[in-house]
Amino acid sequence: MTSETYMPGPMCLIENMEGQLVVKQEALQILSAITQPMVVVAIVGLYRTGKSYLMNQLAGKKQGFSVGTTVQSHTKGIWMWCVPHPEKPGHTLVLLDTEGLGDVEKDDDKNDTQIFALAILLSSTFVYNTMNKIDQGAIDLLHNVTELTDLLRARKSLDLGHEDADDIVSFFPDLVWTIRDFYLSLEIDGQLMTADEYLENSLKIKKGSDQRTQTFNLPRLCIQKFFPTKKCFVFDTPTHQKKVSQLETLQDDELSLEFVQQVAEFSSHIFTKSKIKILPGGIKVNGLRLESLVLTYVNAINNGDLPCMENAVLALAQRENSAAVEKALAHYDQLMGQKVQLPTETLQELLDLHRASEREAIKIFTENSFKDEDQSFQKELKTLLDAKQNDICKQNEEVSSDRCSALLRDIFGPLEEAVKQGVYSKPGGHNLYLQKTEELKAKYHQQPRKGIQAEEALQKYLKSKESVSKAVLQTDQALTAKEKEMKEARIKAEAAKAEAERLEAIRRQKQQMMEERERLHQQQIRQMEIDKANFQAQQQREQERRLQEEAQRLKLIHQAQIARFQAQIQQLQSTRLSHNLIHLIL
Repeated sequence: MTSETYMPGPMCLIENMEGQLVVKQEALQILSAITQPMVVVAIVGLYRTGKSYLMNQLAGKKQGFSVGTTVQSHTKGIWMWCVPHPEKPGHTLVLLDTEGLGDVEKDDDKNDTQIFALAILLSSTFVYNTMNKIDQGAIDLLHNVTELTDLLRARKSLDLGHEDADDIVSFFPDLVWTIRDFYLSLEIDGQLMTADEYLENSLKIKKGSDQRTQTFNLPRLCIQKFFPTKKCFVFDTPTHQKKVSQLETLQDDELSLEFVQQVAEFSSHIFTKSKIKILPGGIKVNGLRLESLVLTYVNAINNGDLPCMENAVLALAQRENSAAVEKALAHYDQLMGQKVQLPTETLQELLDLHRASEREAIKIFTENSFKDEDQSFQKELKTLLDAKQNDICKQNEEVSSDRCSALLRDIFGPLEEAVKQGVYSKPGGHNLYLQKTEELKAKYHQQPRKGIQAEEALQKYLKSKESVSKAVLQTDQALTAKEKEMKEARIKAEAAKAEAERLEAIRRQKQQMMEERERLHQQQIRQMEIDKANFQAQQQREQERRLQEEAQRLKLIHQAQIARFQAQIQQLQSTRLSHNLIHLIL
């Protein structure tokens, strides 16, 4: 972050408009954008004493805060310049240049005191710029502003003897007393002293209890009490008197060497020693918190009240804790938006997600809350989170109910249409209707992500269709009774028909039996005739066979006889031949 990024030059923070202090919204917008811890350095002093020049040096610029060249006061109200801290990375240095005190053009000095008080309340380092030396007038002026019983209060009830005064001192700024055009010698009783020793000596308490001594000591006691950390710087005249009006345009080599060195030492001290603005509770001030302090103090002054740190802290706590509540709620909404997909299957699933997000939200609140000592804002957050839980549970029910209603319409719609078309207006239709209903219920139960209203929505739907079921049942019963009558008549007719058919069957059977007996009788006669014919034929064939066999036997006998005869002849012939041979031989 650079100064050019958000604030290239100073701008009016609190404008003094004819005695009325007006906070400038443009400056507040700049402050609200700064999240870094702030070191706030404010300078107060008589007009035309070179305050703006010192603040420009702290900003690292030759020009910026208006450096007047006449006896007329230039800076009106309080001007602000936010720059990156040169020695503390991640911190912002806020420079507050105030309207010069003691302007003769003012009607009264009441406005001076208000701006003086604001500078003390807003700063962590308070630069009190005076001329030439520390005198009683400068001490009285600082005392008058810091006197808690009159214009500056840290709490609603506080005085120098109250125990709470010690608590609040730690929140007062460090005092840096600058003395311009210092002409005295830093020595006492011939001994050299430092500027710090000169300041301490000027604020030293005199011994004694008389009224005059008490009057002398009172402002010093007050300054010592509320500014325990003090530093003093003295500055030589920067250049020739005629060139003082051109101070912001002069180069360092045109200025007194001592003055340049003194300014460098002053700047170094501010950069290295100035602390972060801290509020009670150790809360570091950033842009938003400084904005809140400015608004609270200025509103109090404009309303005629006294600027009070306690009121400012309470207002800041109200603002920051309200913002912390909003931030926690936004974080809760973001987490629930990321984690929750409505409808959830069970209420416990949603409650677990709520509790996890609630813990994270409370953590965010704790990290961003400020002095929620009675936990009123945390209780408010809990109440709002409970309300969000109720809302999302209700929303979960509604989403579940809507989804279930849509599913039921899709799933049971065809059944409803079938009923309208009379599909189930028949005997037994009610049982079919119930069977189909059970099938569709099973289909409905199988659908995912119905949510916690699944069963209730189903039962509600079924209850709404009870009249349809009754109508189907009544139609079923009426048609069934009629069908029963028709069935009984049909059964009787069918029984009579069956009886007639039975008798006819018996008659036909008897007829068939008589015909069969006749057929068998005729068949038997024909068979007997056939058997007789067959027998006669067989007898004939048998007789012929015997005759053939006898003839064959006789034939064979004859042939045998012939054969024996022939054999005898052959034997005889053979015997004769033998006799012939023998005879021949012989």
